[in-house]
This record gives sequence, C-alpha cells and structure tokens, in this order.
Amino acid sequence: MSKHLGVDGFPRPQEEDQKISLDLLATFNTPSGKSTLQYLKSITIEAISGGAISNDELRHMEGQRYLVAMIVKRINHAERIKNGRASTAIRNTG
Repeated sequence: MSKHLGVDGFPRPQEEDQKISLDLLATFNTPSGKSTLQYLKSITIEAISGGAISNDELRHMEGQRYLVAMIVKRINHAERIKNGRASTAIRNTG
C-alpha cells in the first residue's frame, strides 16, 4: 500500500498536505507576515555561531532553523500549487 508523504515527510492525504502549505502561504504572504518571516530567518537561518557554542545550544539552534526552513519550504510548495506546478504526490511503498 502506498501513502502520500507530505512536504515535511509525514504521511497524510495530499489534499491535507496542500492545505497546510496554502494556509502558511496565506499567513506569511502579507506585509506583516513577510516581515515576521524575515525576522525569524534573521535569528535562525542567518544567525552565525562561533566555535564556543555548546552541543545543547547548537541542537537548540538547529531545531529552530529546521522549523523556519519548513515554513519556507511550505510557502514554496504553496506557490507551486498555485502555479499548477506541484508534484502530484510523493509516494512511499511499504
């Protein structure tokens, strides 16, 4: 049996996966949303840590970066959906 894997790697119906992406696009596609996303990027993805960072601090930072990167990935997915270029499905057999 095959299942649709969402953009985040979790199995869910394709329609539900697309709705999540479209909702995030709607949330962050306003002037305030774009400003908020830029702020989140500035304190996560664009932040640089020195060599003295602890393992725990690094893991914490990477978790934050992952979440912001997932928001960006979902927004890009929604833009592909709106432009009719979304992949039909990512399938996992098993």
